[in-house]
Amino acid sequence: MGITVSYQGSWLVAKLTGELDVATVPAVRAKLEQALVDKIPAGLILDLTDVTFMDSSGLGFLLGRYQRLAESGGATMIAGAQGQVRRVFELSGLTKIIPQVQTLAEALKAVGGES
Repeated sequence: MGITVSYQGSWLVAKLTGELDVATVPAVRAKLEQALVDKIPAGLILDLTDVTFMDSSGLGFLLGRYQRLAESGGATMIAGAQGQVRRVFELSGLTKIIPQVQTLAEALKAVGGES
């Protein structure tokens, strides 16, 4: 699992790759939490285009970031969830809580960033 973080305007973009599961969540959480401490963003876009698998640990991780941002008045958006990952979102009901779009470009356009 890899994670790359960058800023697009006032939004933090976290691009995740690989599997998001019980073995990888702790390292991903640590890197993302550090980015959230370094600079408080207006919102967080989680780009899951290259995530190939996600279990309940991954869901918990994503829901935790959503709650953390919501408590400080920030927003969260999911971009690019597909296949098994999208199915996990749908079955969990998370699609009703966290807005989702097909691509990172759509997410950036929705929040006023560049694509």
